[in-house]
Amino acid sequence: MVTANPTSAATVAGLTGGVAGLAAGAAARRLLARLRRGTRVRAPVCELAVGALWAVTGSLWGSGRLPTAWLPAMLGLGWLGVAAGLVDARHRRLPDALVVPAACLAPLSLLPLGLGAVGRGLLAAVAAVLGYGLVHLLRRAALGLGDVKLAAPLGAVLGTASWSALAIAAVLAAVITGLVALLRLCLSRGPPPAVVPHGPSMLAAAWLLTLATAAGGG
Repeated sequence: MVTANPTSAATVAGLTGGVAGLAAGAAARRLLARLRRGTRVRAPVCELAVGALWAVTGSLWGSGRLPTAWLPAMLGLGWLGVAAGLVDARHRRLPDALVVPAACLAPLSLLPLGLGAVGRGLLAAVAAVLGYGLVHLLRRAALGLGDVKLAAPLGAVLGTASWSALAIAAVLAAVITGLVALLRLCLSRGPPPAVVPHGPSMLAAAWLLTLATAAGGG
């Protein structure tokens, strides 16, 4: 009986994920160009970004560290992170054409984890929307309505991973946004730069925390 080499399996899965990510990234770039509130991105920015995230996800799955049931959620989160993150970083907006479908598809991506996980994800999504909605009401200049909507799909996936991941991701996103704002202020030679969009930080924190929690066995 021949036992597969875990390193070889991780390499193959990573390469496969990367190639698939290149195709998914190309689809994201074309979609963003067609959306009314999207953006035009030069190739191969989307392709390389999605390809890298999917390669990491595939490699961890191939090594046995990431359960198969988490693949749909992680791949979808990576794709959304690139597509929505690019629009928000460039234009300070999160298109409903991306965020609303993501809020509907996120619970479906959790189905391989079981109905209990879906229920926990829906509850976490509500909690995330309420939390971000409160911050939006208190300080609209720092947190837009698009960020509140984005909290739904991200909260669903994070809450399924663990409640602590949901809370830590919110803090991590705020830290990332603060660091980016500080860096821009230090590098700016003219008037103070505009408020840093929070969506990319939310997406990055959600991907990192979900992957770390799912691959770490909770």
